[in-house]
Amino acid sequence: MPFLELSLRCRADDEHRVENALNDLGALSVTLMDADAATPNEQAVLEPGVGETPLWPEITMIALFPGDTLAELVLHALESFDDGIDLSQADFREVADQDWERAWMDQYVPLSFGRRTWIVPWNMEAPPEARDGVIVRLDPGLAFGSGTHPTTALCLRWLDSLVLRGKTVLDFGCGSGILALAALKLGAERAVGVDNDPQALAASADNAERNGVGDLLSVYAPETEPPATYPVVVANILASALDALAETLAARVAPGGVIAMSGILAGQEHALIERYGAWFDQLEAMQDGDWMRITGVRKE
Repeated sequence: MPFLELSLRCRADDEHRVENALNDLGALSVTLMDADAATPNEQAVLEPGVGETPLWPEITMIALFPGDTLAELVLHALESFDDGIDLSQADFREVADQDWERAWMDQYVPLSFGRRTWIVPWNMEAPPEARDGVIVRLDPGLAFGSGTHPTTALCLRWLDSLVLRGKTVLDFGCGSGILALAALKLGAERAVGVDNDPQALAASADNAERNGVGDLLSVYAPETEPPATYPVVVANILASALDALAETLAARVAPGGVIAMSGILAGQEHALIERYGAWFDQLEAMQDGDWMRITGVRKE
């Protein structure tokens, strides 16, 4: 069955009421994009800090409706909701239905990280060379983190290099749960995932069950996370969030514990190394393409 897609622009201040109006009209999904981005590249991706919901000044909203929805009726209804909604650039198009799982599978294959770690789509056979390694079966769902992005790969290689047996690992900004699950498969005793997106928490819990470690992973929203310190902390978010959360993350790492931070574009690492130097020694940066990872050891 095809779908009807509506694209329109709005200001950040109007996002909430416009999204509510679209949902009230029966939108199956609403996606937010940077209206001023020249191309839909990495620079157009918005990753809010934990507990925050910042937006671009101008937003393109993409709403998906059932295929039998009449475009004229949607426009008329939006006009009646609020005369402040600018519909002058509203654009409709028909979107063909497809097998979304197959489309994802066509692009996602088993991947190896470090010496031991393999990320394998949950319904795909692991390759023969993975049989002696550690296999994480993953369905990212609606959350970030499949291993294909350099920021995730940098963190997976770091975890693969550690001795995790008997330790508890904090995955701050857990997304799909890929890093917490890799830590558990690599020998960690327990893992804790924190994310401000309920879809991420659901994806993490679901993937933990797929991997038979559901009882070893606990997931929390930032406001419900119990206070604790950890010997190993990994935070794959963005540089702006890492800067804002420096005290919070430092407080999560036990004395002598280690941290890995990614989601950092090349050139942003210098300011973060200086920022985290108040709490960490042995701060080092590693690069993969345009992205960086910073690791450090918590001062005693």
